[in-house]
Amino acid sequence: MTDHPPSAPSERMSDLGFKLMRAFMQVEDFVRPFIDKRVQIFGIKEGMTVVDYGCGPGRYTIRFSRLVGPLGIVYAVDIHPLAVATVRREMEKRRLSNVEPLLAAGYSSPVPDHVADVTCALDMFFAIREPAPFLAELWRITKQDGILVIDDGHQPRETTKRKLQEGGHRVIWQETRDHLKCRPR
Repeated sequence: MTDHPPSAPSERMSDLGFKLMRAFMQVEDFVRPFIDKRVQIFGIKEGMTVVDYGCGPGRYTIRFSRLVGPLGIVYAVDIHPLAVATVRREMEKRRLSNVEPLLAAGYSSPVPDHVADVTCALDMFFAIREPAPFLAELWRITKQDGILVIDDGHQPRETTKRKLQEGGHRVIWQETRDHLKCRPR
């Protein structure tokens, strides 16, 4: 584990905000189910280790769990205790034994060093105020030949790219309208 400054209060939403976000996501997934199709292009395969960083209520975590299968593992990481509790309940309800929900403290998580084949930071990077220490944490947990999948969320692509440059260490390997994939330099 690394010592990074705790996240700014504005990076962690209120409990009410989390509950409203979860309700909105449930409605969106019912009306416009796109998550299953989206995760197919991330390169996640059976037996891999995947980190869903900023997992929120687990909408991607569940899909990643299915993709990695019983021989893989998914670390569902979030700074919000309600997110970790929600994922834990979902995993118990669905009897998914390959998911480990973990609470991050600011920019530091209990995920082991260089364990992830794929690390995903989806629909949350826009909230990161200090990209360099945040990305350093993602690089710490990702294997040397691993991939970081990140999307813009609620910010322009140029802002995402600027934040990635501030974090250094990796280069954009693949860019789609939906996301960026980064690899080591």
